[in-house]
Amino acid sequence: MKPKVAFICVHNSCRSQMAEAIGKLFALDVFDSYSAGTEIKPQINQDAVKIIKEIYGVDMNKKQYSKLITDIPEVDIVIKMGCNVNCPYLPCKYEEDWGLEDPTGKGDEEFRKIALKIEQKVKDLAERIKNNRMLI
Repeated sequence: MKPKVAFICVHNSCRSQMAEAIGKLFALDVFDSYSAGTEIKPQINQDAVKIIKEIYGVDMNKKQYSKLITDIPEVDIVIKMGCNVNCPYLPCKYEEDWGLEDPTGKGDEEFRKIALKIEQKVKDLAERIKNNRMLI
């Protein structure tokens, strides 16, 4: 059975949503991806939607929505995006903080940089899980 990974931040509208989409794209065979937050926005950050569609051809508006941490199933791994304040708490077997800058309000180039960092980190996480280098 594949582990469940939750990408979390406060608003579940930008980085965590990007990570969910990228996780589903590059690590579907290794883990199930979810994203959530302690607050929700009426829609996903449209700059994030644009960049994910541009780079990966995935339309987050069609496949994802903003969710609270109580809206997702129990997870094995929690990845905090880098909240700079109090990140949400979610029980799990393993947790790490990726410490990513929030690109909200910045230009497309910042969103691209964050998307590519997330891709790299998702692939690394998948590799660690595949090689049993995680304590879950």
